[in-house]
Amino acid sequence: MDRLKIIVKALDDKRAEDIDVLEISELTSLGDYFIICSCSSSVQVRACANEAEEKMKEAGFAPLHIEGYRGGSWILLDFDDIIVHIMDKQTREFYSLERLWDDAKHIDINIEE
Repeated sequence: MDRLKIIVKALDDKRAEDIDVLEISELTSLGDYFIICSCSSSVQVRACANEAEEKMKEAGFAPLHIEGYRGGSWILLDFDDIIVHIMDKQTREFYSLERLWDDAKHIDINIEE
């Protein structure tokens, strides 16, 4: 849960919107959690990805894989059991991952603690 907090706080610090944490462990072997958020521009998408990656590295967790930096509308950070999807609003609306994973449990992460 601490790693989820690190990522959610990093995204929140860069003003990502509609941050959603889905527990997917019972539904797939892809991982245990998806973190999905929206940004208003490709610049903000990159800033959020950079912040999440930096904060996780500081905590000792480097991503196994990163995709999407070149395009900038959807960056995926793979931290093994946590997959982070940082998207511009139009891309998030189009792909609607929450709808695709509607059986997943939504997790409330309190970053105020």
